[in-house]
Amino acid sequence: MTSPLYPPAVPAGHPTSGPATGTEPFIGLDATVLDFWRFGMSDLRTNTLRGYLAEFLVARAVGTDRPRVEWDAFDVLTPEGIKVEVKATGFVQTWTQLKPRESRTWTIGQTVPYDSAGRPCGHRGFQADVYVFAVHTARTNDEYNALDVDQWKFYVLSAPQIMTLPRDRNDRACATLLRVQERTQAVIYTELAATVGEAATRQ
Repeated sequence: MTSPLYPPAVPAGHPTSGPATGTEPFIGLDATVLDFWRFGMSDLRTNTLRGYLAEFLVARAVGTDRPRVEWDAFDVLTPEGIKVEVKATGFVQTWTQLKPRESRTWTIGQTVPYDSAGRPCGHRGFQADVYVFAVHTARTNDEYNALDVDQWKFYVLSAPQIMTLPRDRNDRACATLLRVQERTQAVIYTELAATVGEAATRQ
C-alpha cells in the first residue's frame, strides 16, 4: 500500500514494491531478507526499533495492517481515517547503564503535507489527529520483554492538547512524560483502540 501523501518508492510491479515476506533472496549472495532482518533488527531495545515496534503495536490495536511509510506525515491511519502519530521511549537502553534513564522528552514538529505528486497540499501544522506516547516500563534488562504488551503503557493526547504544550524556538511542541501525564492517564494495550477513538473527538 502506498502513502496518500507520497509517491511509491519503486514502480508498481517491481519485486520490492510490496511488503517483504522475508523469503526474498539477494542476487549474488546466499542470503534472504530474513537474514538481513536477523542481522540488523534483532534487538528491539534500540531506540529506532522500539519506535517501529510501538507503531506496529498501535497499528494492530486500531485494526490496520497498513505498512509504515518512511517520512509520512503521520505514523498510523486507522480504518476510520484517524491519523495517529506515535512517540516511544523506555527506561532500558542497549548500552550499560548505572541506573534506568528517568527523563522522557519528545519534540513534535509542524510540517507541510504533500500529495502523491510531491506538491504541498495543505498548511504547515501538526498533521495527526491523535498522538500516542508509548512507554516501555521495564527497568532492568532481566525483566525486559519487548514482545509482552503488558510491559507497555500508552498515553493518548488529541491534537488540541498537543497545541497546549510549550514550544521551543523552532515552534516544536515540547512534551515531557510529566506534561503528558498532566493531560491524560495511561491506558493498557487492550484499552488503546477505544482511547484513540475517543481522543479523536476530544477538544
